[in-house]
Amino acid sequence: MTSVTAKQEALLDELLKDCTSPQAILGEHGLLKQLTKRVVERVLEAELTAHLGYAPHARHGTEDTNARNGKGHKTVQTDTGPMDLAVPRDRNGSFAPLLVPKRQRRLEGFDDKVLSLYARGLSTREIQGHLEELYGTEVSPTLISTITDAVLDEVRTWQARPLASVYPILYLDALFVKSRQEGPVQTKAVSLALGVTMDGEKELLGMWLSESEGAKFWLMVFTELHNRGVQDCFIACVDGLQGLPEAIEAVFPKTQVQLCIVHKVRTSLKYVPWKERRAVAADLRAIYGATTLAAAEQALERFADRWDTKYPAISPSWLADGDRLTVFFDYPPAIRRAVYTTNAIESLNYSLRKVLKGRSAFPNDESIMKVLYMGLQHVAKRWTQPIPEWKAALNQFVLLFGERVQV
Repeated sequence: MTSVTAKQEALLDELLKDCTSPQAILGEHGLLKQLTKRVVERVLEAELTAHLGYAPHARHGTEDTNARNGKGHKTVQTDTGPMDLAVPRDRNGSFAPLLVPKRQRRLEGFDDKVLSLYARGLSTREIQGHLEELYGTEVSPTLISTITDAVLDEVRTWQARPLASVYPILYLDALFVKSRQEGPVQTKAVSLALGVTMDGEKELLGMWLSESEGAKFWLMVFTELHNRGVQDCFIACVDGLQGLPEAIEAVFPKTQVQLCIVHKVRTSLKYVPWKERRAVAADLRAIYGATTLAAAEQALERFADRWDTKYPAISPSWLADGDRLTVFFDYPPAIRRAVYTTNAIESLNYSLRKVLKGRSAFPNDESIMKVLYMGLQHVAKRWTQPIPEWKAALNQFVLLFGERVQV
């Protein structure tokens, strides 16, 4: 083992003795690229030898008339830029290389590089410039789109996959993107459903692109979830999206709908000038921070007495949404912390908005789904963190819902 290592080190020393700069090793005409080229070409020669059954220049029988027939040349894209290869040929044209198959123009790893850049939100033009700058290789936007289009089948499979039968908590929200799908730029909503599994882990159940939201759209979403296996959900946390509460109650009649308190506070503060926002926010906190529903109702009355003359729209809005704003009061603290806000899905949306940042409009709807799906994989570690104190919440669910809890 020692002698082999010594020979290897001696060979490396010999190869590197004339390399006086990083460019000489890693550059476009550097040692690493030349070695890769030689290795690939040697493997191709070995593949042809195995195919023909005899080594170069060796005599072969007359029964098989097939023989070597010179070399063809092709350029393939690699992680380090374009590489010109001499590909051996046989007379019959039956040789099919495995390392660099016929008509393949990209070595393994190049596609992954393109997909990684795409997942970070770079457009096809930006990826083209990035590859040209770093590797000196010119890649057409069409080729980049072809590489990323391979993700679409994966997206469709993911969107149609079977789901668990029970998700104790379901968060629903939407983000907005611009698309040129039908010519003029249109703003479209991408609706997301984030479920919490019985183990307290977060799972994105699906993404749906639409021009507008409403009861009919959300009914389609929940019907799809039901058809994919979802039978029950205890609490759905939503951002007051139009038609959503009625749609989920139609498909999952036992589910309670909790409007997001954080979004409600934000909407309320839009009526308030900066100098009084802190005071108004504190009085709103007294409502949703109360220990009981009765205490919350008293806090809302005090809020109305103090602020209705200045901001007459706030307290009536809280009263109108009272049934769906106060669902969390039915539950103990462990569950309240998990359901009174949609922060879990807001964190996911924040990560996805960073992926979308800088894109004024997408060429079509499919490109939107590609970017978002690949972005999900890129930011997975950030949004898949388990719900805090989940064991305590799960025990409370068992007590409250009995047989509906499938542990």
